[in-house]
Parts: sequence; C-alpha cells; structure tokens
Amino acid sequence: MEVLIATFTTIFSVVNPFGAMPVFLTLTSNDSGTDRMQTALRACLYMVAILSVAYLGGQYILNFFGISIQHLRIAGGILLMRSAFDLLTPGANRDRVGPATLEESAHKDDISFTPLAMPMLSGPGSMAICIGLIRPTYYDKAMTILGFGLVALASFVVLLSSLRLTRLLGRPGMAALARIMGFITLAIGVNFFASAIGALFPGLTR
Repeated sequence: MEVLIATFTTIFSVVNPFGAMPVFLTLTSNDSGTDRMQTALRACLYMVAILSVAYLGGQYILNFFGISIQHLRIAGGILLMRSAFDLLTPGANRDRVGPATLEESAHKDDISFTPLAMPMLSGPGSMAICIGLIRPTYYDKAMTILGFGLVALASFVVLLSSLRLTRLLGRPGMAALARIMGFITLAIGVNFFASAIGALFPGLTR
C-alpha cells in the first residue's frame, strides 16, 4: 500500500492534469459531451501505456546507452525543477505545447494521443520519474503500475470536470493551483537530484 500511495502522489504531481485543462477545453470546444469523455478516456489509457512502457523497459534503454540510474535521476530532477520554476514564475509561459502544435492539433480528428497523452499528461519529466522508480519485487512492480492506473483515473475525472473547475476557480484559482503543483513538483525534482548526488558521492552526505 505504501508503494501504491507513493507512486500515486509522485506521478500525479508530475503529470498535473490541471495544467492540461485549458488545452483540453480549447481543442474539444466543438465536441459533444460524449466525444469529450471518449477523448479524455483514450488520453488517460494512452498515458498508462506510455508510463508503463517507460517503467518496465526503461532499465533496458539505460543499459543500451550505458546510462546509470543515478545519472537519469539527476537529469530528471533538473528537468522537473525547470518545469516547476515555469509554474512558479508569474507571467511565465506555462503552456506545455506551443501555438504551432495547438493549431495543428485543432485540425486533427483525434487529439487523445498527441498532444493530450504525450506530451501533456506523460511528458519527459513523468517518464524520467517512472524509469527512475526502482521496485525490488514483482508485487511492488504491480502496485506501481496500479498507481499509474489510479493517476489515470484521477486525471480522467479532472479532465471531465475541467469546465466546471475552470468556472469555479477562475483565473486566480487556476494560478494558485498551478503554483501549488509547481512547488510540489520542485520538491520532487530536488529529492530526485539530491538522492542521486548522495548515491554517487556518499561522502557529501556524511
């Protein structure tokens, strides 16, 4: 249960489905409620698949390129801290996709895989976190993947409720929520970075 809770809290903070709400609403503004629900469902299923592949196959990819897990954690920590600073900085560009991508996606029949599932819900930061997770037993691995499923379920609920949440919170509430998620993401990035440095240079933590 501890593995499940730890996986859910960590991945949900990094995935941050609240940040995907504006783009989701923009790209599905002309869709019916049923079509919007199906799009959100497919995006969350794709997200589980992407995170699971990164988690299960990440170690083989690292071995192929000769990258250690600690080096990945340092890179992932830096990436997360950079994303967190974007969320925490007033007036910063918090869009996960650029205007060109949005314009291209507006003409697509299905936006569930790109840009929703990738890179918005399961971007480089969340995939780096998944690869960096080490679970010794098969039971822990199963709980980790179940945690991905719970994150997808929570993200699905957030996306379906995005219109109501946006109206309820307004711009000030959305800005405050972005900063809260950014602070949590910053803490996760610092933890990844510090733990990797401690493992590579144990003398620094004594």
